[in-house]
Amino acid sequence: MFRPTPLALLAFVALAGCGSPAPADEHRPANAPHLQPAFPGQTRAPLVKSELAYQVATAAEGLDRPWAIAFLPDGRMLVTEKPGRLRLVGAQGALSEPAAGLPKVDSRGQGGLLGLAVDPAFAANGLIYWSYAEKHDDGRTNTAVARGRLVADAARPRLEEVKVIFRQTPSVDSTYHYGSRLVFGRDGTLFITLGERAKMEGRVQAQRLDGTLGKVARINPDGSIPVDNPFRQTSGARAEIWSIGHRNVQGAALNPRTGRLWTVEHGARGGDELNIPLAGKDYGWPTISYGIEYTGGAIGDGISQKTGMEQPVYYWDPVIAPSGMAFYEAELFPAWKGSLFIGAMGGMHLARLALDGDRVTSEERLLSDLNERIRDVVAGPDGALYVATDSPMGRILRITPKR
Repeated sequence: MFRPTPLALLAFVALAGCGSPAPADEHRPANAPHLQPAFPGQTRAPLVKSELAYQVATAAEGLDRPWAIAFLPDGRMLVTEKPGRLRLVGAQGALSEPAAGLPKVDSRGQGGLLGLAVDPAFAANGLIYWSYAEKHDDGRTNTAVARGRLVADAARPRLEEVKVIFRQTPSVDSTYHYGSRLVFGRDGTLFITLGERAKMEGRVQAQRLDGTLGKVARINPDGSIPVDNPFRQTSGARAEIWSIGHRNVQGAALNPRTGRLWTVEHGARGGDELNIPLAGKDYGWPTISYGIEYTGGAIGDGISQKTGMEQPVYYWDPVIAPSGMAFYEAELFPAWKGSLFIGAMGGMHLARLALDGDRVTSEERLLSDLNERIRDVVAGPDGALYVATDSPMGRILRITPKR
């Protein structure tokens, strides 16, 4: 697997009080303290520090705002870079030239080459999937998803038989809130997370069924619609829709214990949400929220609960600006088995959530000494955690137990 050079090795040790709560004042004051949680433990779980000693090594560097990591069956990594490049990372951390064959990417604002997934049957079909910001002649943009057959040449990879299999509708004059994580379900369908594009028209769309802004979508790998999608038979609805009422879902992962999709999305000032999107359910945005507007006013009617709308499993106020997420079930860190890891861009740390079923019981904040935005996190086939740092000199970091 990846073998860092001595200069790339950075050691961090988390000490003191395994499982013990941190002082309550380590949670910063809420932006919307008048919005009370719907159930105990829905927010501000005890902050803990484990006694687990770990080390952090640079597995790859020289990346321009890496956005997503995915592993190939042979252990090599694929990494997307926001400006529109796809790289193959060799076993010693060497970066390939950018892969040829990608469609044109609009990298303005929060756009770029974003989510990434490897087909579960990659060994047989060689297919990978990616999401990206697509710009049209009228200036409007949307999230698009394409797939192609990867020729994984170590020096100059390329994509063949490229096909766009999904386009978010409607296109909007915005360069924000693309969502863009891609996750395969156990049944082989593909989940796509989609933002509401940070426009008022997008907010309205998040609650409507005639478009895919502010939604989680579900398609087959060829772009067709699964027969059991919840709105497939609903007149006027987009058949791709799986769930509605989302703001900007930038993290998603399949829970290996249940097979259910979990997502994490950005709030405004407060209201980052961890959800378990179920078929046909409404997750409330912008009707309900645990945050306030960036300008300080109430969002909509200023309510956080409403009949017929789902509650988040957990929420943050103030926000951590969550991005990539991964469940951990490997043996390399036995103490972390069953944990959920989430990259915090605003919080500049890696959040580890301890879970009891579907409830968060504690929160630990790792890598805060790096002072870097964490864009993605995945559990590698070797049991290590791999983290992408979001900067023009971005890195892929490998976290292993300290020996």
